[in-house]
Amino acid sequence: MNFFNNISETIGNTPMVKLNKIVDDFPCPVYAKYETFNPGNSVKDRIGIKMVLDAERNGLLKPGGTIIEGTSGNTGLGLALAGIARGYKCIFVTSDKQSSEKIDVLKAYGAKVIVCPTNVEPEDPKSYYSVSKRMSEEVENSWYVNQYDNPSNSLAHYESTGPEIWDQTEGKVTHFVVGVGTGGTISGVGRFLKEKNPDVKIWGVDAYGSVLKKYHETKIFDKNEIYPYDTEGIGEDMLPKNVDFELIDGFTKVTDKDAAIFCRKLLKDEGMFLGNSAGAAIKGVLQLREKFNENDIVVVLFHDHGSRYLKKIYNDDWMKAKGYL
Repeated sequence: MNFFNNISETIGNTPMVKLNKIVDDFPCPVYAKYETFNPGNSVKDRIGIKMVLDAERNGLLKPGGTIIEGTSGNTGLGLALAGIARGYKCIFVTSDKQSSEKIDVLKAYGAKVIVCPTNVEPEDPKSYYSVSKRMSEEVENSWYVNQYDNPSNSLAHYESTGPEIWDQTEGKVTHFVVGVGTGGTISGVGRFLKEKNPDVKIWGVDAYGSVLKKYHETKIFDKNEIYPYDTEGIGEDMLPKNVDFELIDGFTKVTDKDAAIFCRKLLKDEGMFLGNSAGAAIKGVLQLREKFNENDIVVVLFHDHGSRYLKKIYNDDWMKAKGYL
């Protein structure tokens, strides 16, 4: 019989899908690494199980323990899947800009969810970073994941996502484009691909309101770059240790409006029902077009599923209220 022992074993080996209409004037093919095929419908399933297994091995997570993490939603779902498979309770702290669908799904998985304000400094005691750390100190037999600085985050992508992309393109990939938040995906994939071929270019997609692009270009942490924005899953108001800026060849920034509009365009043009960061990622690819030539193979990674954004970017009233339609 051909089967998996539990749902977490189905993570990874996601398909590569050629983009067509949305890049019809490109000089080279563009392929999407389609991460919604993971059981939790996001790329974060990869790091969820990896961080849990490594924590077990290192004695940080003990039987009957509680997993605690600050998350925009998808990492929480990946951790919740691992928790169900391996017998842990979960408490997740998120921000009030995240879609209600993400929060509802986390609760459906059996997790306790605490919602904090978005528009506060990371050091503020009300921020979801601070609250998650405090919870880990207060809850007995708990483990604070800290995906931003946890090396198992980028290692998961070095061990799985990067090799899959290399094998699926038969080693022909020349450019990798991805939205950047915690930095695990771009750094893990980027390190693997550059070890295979130092000429592979690694491009990050950032949000307006985030410090990452400015810091990469100037090494200055400019607080004037930080302001509230709508796009979920990319951008940061701090510098996660998982972002290896030396591996990244460049950033492009995408507006909230373009990220939302291009999510809808991916669905209408390609039949791809994807989340907020996918719209930003494909717009980033389009903005980087002059970097590509006819000999290139471009891979863009799409993080999560559109069902988590039905009340936002796929809702006409919300789009109109934001001025995006």
